[in-house]
Amino acid sequence: MTTDAARNGANDAPELFIGAMTGTSIDALDLCLCDFSSAQPRLVAHHQEPLGAALTAQLMRLARGGNVTTPRLPPGADDIDLLGLADRRLAETTAVGVARLLEQAGIPALAVRAIGSHGQTVRHRPDWEGASFTLQLGDPSRIAELTGITVAADFRRRDMAAGGQGAPLAPPAHAALFPPGPAGRIVLNLGGIANASILLPDHEPIGFDTGPANTLMDGWHALHRDAPFDRDGRWAASGKVDALLLEALLDDPFFAMPAPKSTGPERFHLDWLRERGGRRLIALPAEDVQATLLELTVESVAGAIAPWLDRRPDIPVTLCGGGAYNRRLVERLRERLGTTVESSAAAGIAPECVEGAAFAWLARQLLTGRPGNAPTVTGAIGPRVLGGIYPA
Repeated sequence: MTTDAARNGANDAPELFIGAMTGTSIDALDLCLCDFSSAQPRLVAHHQEPLGAALTAQLMRLARGGNVTTPRLPPGADDIDLLGLADRRLAETTAVGVARLLEQAGIPALAVRAIGSHGQTVRHRPDWEGASFTLQLGDPSRIAELTGITVAADFRRRDMAAGGQGAPLAPPAHAALFPPGPAGRIVLNLGGIANASILLPDHEPIGFDTGPANTLMDGWHALHRDAPFDRDGRWAASGKVDALLLEALLDDPFFAMPAPKSTGPERFHLDWLRERGGRRLIALPAEDVQATLLELTVESVAGAIAPWLDRRPDIPVTLCGGGAYNRRLVERLRERLGTTVESSAAAGIAPECVEGAAFAWLARQLLTGRPGNAPTVTGAIGPRVLGGIYPA
């Protein structure tokens, strides 16, 4: 939507919030300016701010461990220093991105009620019995100071304190952004991790993580092709799915777990692939592994949402996240699911904007004192107002 269209809409008093979101790929910050003044939220503007090589490397070191180069650290600095520095730099990058977003939209900072900042998840441990926790970086106090805009942040921990998984948080936002029709709707976010929102008429949202979407494919591609992702799934399309490797990967207990459940690259990473794949992984051509990883995404998604598609084969699926641009992945999902599978762009929000728009919605929920979680999704003992407010 253009800025002029947003300004000249039916409502003369826009209710503007910004959502800021980085994902498991840790390469850029998506910022979405949304107007909630009418029943159907509208996307006003979108900007993607690169994180830069140094900050990306720092965040990857914290999120994934290993010997990741972290430039510009003082001699003798440890991982706590690294955490503090990355926390600050992500906040500064967010502030720069907000300024560029508002300049692009031609809207002053004073017109924005709040920024909903997800921050970068560097650790998410929902299943550590008696010791579950989650940690997101991106200092909200600094964002507020630099932008002059109130910031809403730290959305996940209140849900976890109430016994929930802290994820996924998007399903109730998806219900607001994509109201289900008579058949309902499944919103499938294909980020590093895939999560599904089951939206049925007159029913509370249902949602859960289904397993890896892009994180394993991206990691394997980067390892073998010196590029961060498999554009259009062309490399995967050049290979053959190996049934034995696929079976070994799908045997992970996560896929059979009932909801509520959430996961992340802490579980699904290349070391997991090597452990699960064993000798079979070593024996296969690299492109066959890539094809099998794409099929792992397809099969894990299909298995997770089968109970609803079996009951309503006509329920449409709306795709968002980076995987919505993987042509081979979308092609296989259409073949496997046998229902309408469309990009979220068909509903007015580009795939890369949906999760940012969700955190703009969460910021609005917080500032208006309304719950942001769905206990039917996270398993929390009840609805909770999520996050903390950092005034401008």
